[in-house]
Amino acid sequence: MHPAPSVIVFTSLSGLGFGLLVFLGVGLPPVTGWVALVFYLIAYGLAVGGLLASTFHLGHPERALKAFTQWKTSWLSREAWLSVAALLVMAVHAFAAVFLDSVLTLVGWTGAALSLVTVYSTSMIYAQLKTVPRWNQPLTPVHLLSLSIAGGALLAGQTTLAALLLTLAAAVQVAHWQMGDSALSRSGTDLSTATGLGPGTVRAFEPPHTGTNYLLKEFVHVVGRRHARKLRLIALLFGYGLPVLFLLFPGAGHVLGALAVVSHLAGLVVSRWLFFAEAEHVVGLYYGKRVA
Repeated sequence: MHPAPSVIVFTSLSGLGFGLLVFLGVGLPPVTGWVALVFYLIAYGLAVGGLLASTFHLGHPERALKAFTQWKTSWLSREAWLSVAALLVMAVHAFAAVFLDSVLTLVGWTGAALSLVTVYSTSMIYAQLKTVPRWNQPLTPVHLLSLSIAGGALLAGQTTLAALLLTLAAAVQVAHWQMGDSALSRSGTDLSTATGLGPGTVRAFEPPHTGTNYLLKEFVHVVGRRHARKLRLIALLFGYGLPVLFLLFPGAGHVLGALAVVSHLAGLVVSRWLFFAEAEHVVGLYYGKRVA
């Protein structure tokens, strides 16, 4: 798939933002007043900024409100409704914490649950796509949720918990890569099923056409295996390894904590770029760009 910058920004930032809202909702860290305001500004800046970035991938951003109309059948529409609900509920919790120096426990837990479900609905936008076998697997929701929660713990300053969650998220990341690498071949899709000319062996005599088109631009992006391997190592190092080392360093303070956040964000962007760039849409078989 074509790794559009707007979608990379959306999935990376919104996941971190809603992950932080989860921890603020359950009272971690237990902050009120102006300190709480800073945390909520960060959380809302990431969550809302990410959601706004997603509209830039639309051909007609002015039609984004139509996403709310298909909630019965579309995970994108469910994500839209759940994100608004989570942000509104957490706004009540934030107002009480910042201006009333009060903690509304039930409201906070409700907002935390809605934030988690929002990230899950985002993951299901991709996990439901049978045309992209690398995404169409049980570990896709686990991958996005684990990253969101781990990133939220990191931003919330939960040092020990963040180190543990980042380690678990790294294991899920590797498992997702491993399952994804064989997903296309396990799907049973090949040129025969892609063209509908089976059963039997089907070979392309000539390309469908000589020029490019929308499908090739958006759904066929080939990453060299050696290039992908290097990017995976970079994602693991910066997204998980270095942040954990920074967090577990004896006497780690605000400086190392900030470095852990910056490193994690850099690795997250690389990981998310690979998430899209390595996703093999089965339409690539029709154009001879994929081998099942």
